[in-house]
Amino acid sequence: MAKEAAVPLTRQASSPTEDKPALPSVGNIAVKCPKCKEILYGRDWEKNLKVCSRCNHHFRLTAHERIDLLVDPGSFTELDADIISVDPLQFTTFPPSYTDQRNYADKLTAERQKAGINEAVIIGHATIESKPLSLAVMDFHFMGGSMGSAVGEKITRAIELGIERRIPVMIASTSGGARMQEGLFSLMQMAKTSAALAKLGEAKLPYISLLTDPTTGGVSASFAMLGDITLAEPGALVCFTGPRVIEQFMHIKLPEGTVNSEFGLQHGMIDAVVHRRDLRSTLGRILRLYS
Repeated sequence: MAKEAAVPLTRQASSPTEDKPALPSVGNIAVKCPKCKEILYGRDWEKNLKVCSRCNHHFRLTAHERIDLLVDPGSFTELDADIISVDPLQFTTFPPSYTDQRNYADKLTAERQKAGINEAVIIGHATIESKPLSLAVMDFHFMGGSMGSAVGEKITRAIELGIERRIPVMIASTSGGARMQEGLFSLMQMAKTSAALAKLGEAKLPYISLLTDPTTGGVSASFAMLGDITLAEPGALVCFTGPRVIEQFMHIKLPEGTVNSEFGLQHGMIDAVVHRRDLRSTLGRILRLYS
C-alpha cells in the first residue's frame, strides 16, 4: 500500500462518516426534473433510483447511494476515511474586495459538515454478485467532486489495494476537475493515479471506469478515460471543458448532444451506456468474465 502522503494530507482523529448510515434520500413530496420539467412524486422517484420516468434523466447520487446501488448488501468496507486535505497554499476563497472572507481550510470544514463525508471520494472493497473488487466512488456534493491531494491519494490506495489482493478495480467518477485551491498539488494527482493504473495493467488486473454526470476536467483527462472497460450513465456530461466555457471562448454554440455519454459512445471513447437499473447486473457480468 502507499506510504503516507506528503504536505497536503493529514489524518483526522474522528471521521464524520464513522458509525453513520448512508445519506438518506431526499424526503421531498415532489421533485421537478431539470430536463423535461416534469413534476415527479418523491416516493416513486426514489423507487425509480432517482431517474425521471418521463425523459430518463438520471439525477446525481451521493457516494453512499451509489455504493448501495452497486454492491452486494453489507459487503462494502470503507478504508482510509480519515484522510483529508489541508491548506498547503494558504488559499483564500474570495479576493479582498469581498466582505465574505473564507479561507480554504474553513471551506473544507463547511463542506464536510454539509456533505457528511470527509472528502470527495469514498474508497474500500466489496463484492458485486459475490465477485470481489476494490472500488472508489466520487461524490459531486463535496466541492463539485473536485480532485485534490486527498482524493488522488485515496484513489491511488484503492488501485494499490486491487494489486495487493489481485482483484479488479472500479472507479465511479463524477467531478468538475482538479481542485484549484491546491494548485500544483492537485494537478500532480493526474500523473499519480495514471501511474498507479499503469501498474495495475502490468499486473494484468482489470480496471472498470464508470462515468456519471458530470465527469470533466482533470478527472476526465486522467483515470476516468483509462478504463479497460468504460461504462457511462445515459445523458451524463462527459468532456474535458464544459460547453459553457467553450461557448464563451469560441463565441459559438455547440451542437446539441456533443458533450454527453452517447456522443462518447458514438465516437469510440465509451464502451457502453448503461441505465442505472442495469448497472449492477452489467458489472457482475463483467466481473464474471474477468474472473
